Order: sequence, then C-alpha cells, then structure tokens
Amino acid sequence: MKPLRSLVCMAIGLLLASDRALAGAANTMAAPVEEAHEKAWSFSAAAATYIVPNDQEYVQPTFTADHAWLHLGARYNYENLETGSVWVGYNLSGGEKLEWELTPMLGGVFGNTTGIAPGYKGSLSWWKLELYSEGEYVFDTGNSAGSFFYSWSELSVAPVDWFRFGLVGQRTRAYQTDVDIQRGLLVGFTYKEIDFTTYAFNLDRDKPTWVFSVGVGF
Repeated sequence: MKPLRSLVCMAIGLLLASDRALAGAANTMAAPVEEAHEKAWSFSAAAATYIVPNDQEYVQPTFTADHAWLHLGARYNYENLETGSVWVGYNLSGGEKLEWELTPMLGGVFGNTTGIAPGYKGSLSWWKLELYSEGEYVFDTGNSAGSFFYSWSELSVAPVDWFRFGLVGQRTRAYQTDVDIQRGLLVGFTYKEIDFTTYAFNLDRDKPTWVFSVGVGF
C-alpha cells in the first residue's frame, strides 16, 4: 500500500507542477501579445475622384498612419489643386453605447497654397448611425485673403455591415463654386477592408458635382 500511496502522491505533485508551469507559460505568452497589440500600427489609403461641372476633374488622395495616440496624415489636392499637406495629431476615444473619437491635428500646407492649418477629425457612433466630421482652418502665409475654413461632414446609417447611406456636406476652395456649403447624398459599400462610396453634391443644380471614393485600411 505504501508504494501505491507514494505513486499517487507523486502523480498529484506532477499534475500541480504542470498546471503552474502552463499558467506561467500562458502569462508569459499573453504579455508579448498585449505588448505587440499596443505597438501595432494601422494605415489607411483613399483616393477620391471629383467630377466637377465646367471645371477640372481631379483625384484627391489621402494617407494616414496611426499608432496608439499618434496620428499622422498626408493629403494632396485637398486645400487647393497641386497642393499638399502633412499632419500630426493626438487620438482620443471613449464611450460604450455612444462611441466617440476625436483627433486634434496640426498641419503644414505647401504648393499653390502655403500655410499652417490647425484641424480636427472626429466621429460619434450609436446603434447603426454615425456622424463624421473633419475640418481645418488654413492660415495662408502667402496671401492672407486665401485663409479659409475647410470642412467635410457625413451623417450616415448602416442597416447592414456592408452598406450605408446618408447625407454629406462640404466647404472647399479646391474648385470654384458659388455655393458656400455644398450639400448632397452618399451611398457606400464595403467589401472586406475596401470601402467604395459615391457622393452627389448640389442635386438641385442642372449639373451636380460627383465624387467617387475608394479606400482601404490595413
């Protein structure tokens, strides 16, 4: 009986030791995973094609890179044609049922328009609704009369994950228009990590302005 009792005790001891070892290994593995997650970067690239009546058609690309609180961005043909801008910002977010994101930014503008631009981008999400807005005020250092507030805002509803529709408004000087705040409709589709969105501005005019956007996140 004593040898059997000894074997049982040894088996129990080995099981307890293996449990501790596995738990320690799991904790050791979890730490690098969490650390890697915190260090991860996220990127996005988008290109919007503008079809403007009686004016030049053009493509407006945007690129962003985010790492925890840090936001970096670059745009072209946004503030003006043949004009680029680079951005740095601070990411903030919170909420549960009503989720919010806000990124105050500061940018430098160069090209046909040159200046300094404080700006922002942010969103509010609840249920299937989302309000998104971005804006900037360009202090034109070459011509003070060229200083201007640019903005783009969307209010959309997504009845399913891959489809959304809603309203859009923008204020821009990238092309000539006699409408201060242009308003319109949007329809968007998502396939995997790719977003396709069509915008139609100034639908009350004989010739509306069309914007076709494609974007990808990675």
